[in-house]
Amino acid sequence: MFDFKFTPETYFEEGSTSVLLVKLQYPESQWGEQISIYAHFIENKIQFEAVDFYGNDFMLFPSSTYEPLNFEDLVYMLEGIQVNQDLNEGNIEITLYGIPEVESGFYPEIKKYFKEKRENAGLI
Repeated sequence: MFDFKFTPETYFEEGSTSVLLVKLQYPESQWGEQISIYAHFIENKIQFEAVDFYGNDFMLFPSSTYEPLNFEDLVYMLEGIQVNQDLNEGNIEITLYGIPEVESGFYPEIKKYFKEKRENAGLI
C-alpha cells in the first residue's frame, strides 16, 4: 500500500533554488518522449515547470504551492499533465501516449506506483 500522505521535508538544499523533481519517460510514444519536472523556489513559493526536449508548453496542476506536495498531489499532477493547446503547433498530445515510467529522488514510491499502473494496463 502506498503512503499517499507522504511529504518530503523540502525539495531544496541550502543555497539551491531549483531541482529536478520528477523524470517521466513515455515508452509508448512514437518518439520515446521524456519530460522533466522541475521545482523552483521563487518569491517564497515553489513553482513547477515541465520541460521536454522540443520546448513544448505543458500545464501542471497545481502549478505552484507553498509547501512540498504530498504523494497524492504529485500523482494528481503527473496524471493531469496537459499540453497548452493555445501554443500547440503539432501533434504533441501523442507524446503523452501511454502511462509513463517515473523516477524521483524525492518520492521513493513513485516508480513502483507507476510500474504497477503500467502492469495493470498491460504495458509491461
